Amino acid sequence: MSETKIRILVVDDDQDQLVLAERTLSAYGFDVRTHRSSLGVSNLVRSAAPDLVLLDVNIPALSGDKVLSLARAQAPLGTKFILYSASDESKLRSLALSSGADGYISKSVQGADLAKKLTDLYKRGRTAAPAGSAPHALNK
Repeated sequence: MSETKIRILVVDDDQDQLVLAERTLSAYGFDVRTHRSSLGVSNLVRSAAPDLVLLDVNIPALSGDKVLSLARAQAPLGTKFILYSASDESKLRSLALSSGADGYISKSVQGADLAKKLTDLYKRGRTAAPAGSAPHALNK
């Protein structure tokens, strides 16, 4: 990985999941921030300017796909949003497509595989994808 650390914001209501993601991604050279609520994500995205936002889909108060639409309006150009869930892949893919996410990853993807998939997504140039085009599948 390059000298510049990839800045990632992980949003999940499960504290254990946040600790695991922070430990794992930090070990692979990411600059990790975590947030345990859907509330306040837009402000955090604006102030922290992450390169990637990994959003749990099933968060109380405001689901990840709804947070995505609000946070994207506040995010710096180029910030990529990835939905993260234990839901079945077809449901997750459909939700990513309908919400405008840049990709999706199953929570079954962990460790080096998670770090690699996130790094690959970061390195992909942000393309002006036509409306309705499929988000990148990152869990295969």
